Order: sequence, then structure tokens, then C-alpha cells
Amino acid sequence: MTAIATDVTDHHLIAQFKEGSMEAMETIVDRYENRIFIFGLKMCGQLQDAEDITQDTFLNAFKYLNSFREETKLKNWLFKIAATACIRKRRKKKCEPDRELSLESFMNKDGTFETYDIPDWSDDPSDKVLQAEMKAVISNAIKTLPHKYKLVFNLRDIEGFSTKETADILGISIESVKTRLHRARMALREKISHAYQEGKSV
Repeated sequence: MTAIATDVTDHHLIAQFKEGSMEAMETIVDRYENRIFIFGLKMCGQLQDAEDITQDTFLNAFKYLNSFREETKLKNWLFKIAATACIRKRRKKKCEPDRELSLESFMNKDGTFETYDIPDWSDDPSDKVLQAEMKAVISNAIKTLPHKYKLVFNLRDIEGFSTKETADILGISIESVKTRLHRARMALREKISHAYQEGKSV
């Protein structure tokens, strides 16, 4: 018998849904709708796109939930559907293909990697203005990442999924997750540092 990966609450909700409970469906939406919406918003940057992704995610989830065997967490399964919806929406918009960020582009002439002095204002909670500006810089920097790096970065560093969970959600190898995350972090470090040096404008 396959082990159940979903938590107790989700397991009961899924069972109730399979028995025809509309209340279970509504509760599942209540539990995960906000996180899926925020993920869609971070990926696409548009309210309408985020709403579409959220709607597509739950429509597809409830279409296939009867055959969901709970071999992974419900949250992971929903994010897998949401990530697919993000990729599909991006393709429909016929955006430019993802560019590959070369590690060499971050190297100095001597072959070492550039280091950046990124300010840390976490110990100065009184300076709300600087913190708000830095948050805006980071948010803008994330938006400029190539789509496939942004997906990995949001799932790993923002949503907190493990490397393996991220690989499962996106259907890629663990090594690909590590590589894309490393390149995303390096690109963000560079953009944030440059924005700080140039007066916080990305």
C-alpha cells in the first residue's frame, strides 16, 4: 500500500470531496487560494493573470482530484498545477524565450566570482523608509529574472519548498533546480547591489 503524503486535514478533505462534499471543495480553496494567487502574481506581475492562474489551478485540481492518490502533499500537487498554468499562460503571450544566464557572466577576469556588498538594515527597524525601498528593489529585481529561474526562486526561496519538492513540482532534475537557483540568486545579488549603488533603481 502506498504511504499517504498529505497531512491529516487535507487527507480528510480529499476523502470528503470524493464523497461529493461541496463544503470540502470550498475548504480546500480557502486553505490554498491565497498562496496560489500570490504565487501567480509574483510570476506574472498582473492581477488578471494571477486570477486566471488561480482559477485554472482549482478547476484542474477538482477535475482530477478523484484520481489523486496522495503520493505527494496536496499543497505540492496544487503548486505543480499552478506552475504549469504559469508556463502555459506565458507561452500564450508569446513572450521571448528564456535566456540562459551564463555563470561566466558573473566572473571577474581572473576567473573568480564577483562579490557584492549588499546592505543589511535588519538591525535598524526604525528606518522603515530604507527597508521599504530595499523591498521594492528586491521585488523589481525578481521580476526581471528569466521565467524558469523565477519559477525556481519563488518555489524554493519564497514558498519554502525543498530542492526535491521543487524538482517534482516543475518536472525537472534536482541538479537543474540547484543550477537555476544558484544563477537566480547570483543575478539578484548583482541587480540588488547595482541598484543600491545607483540610488536604488533597478
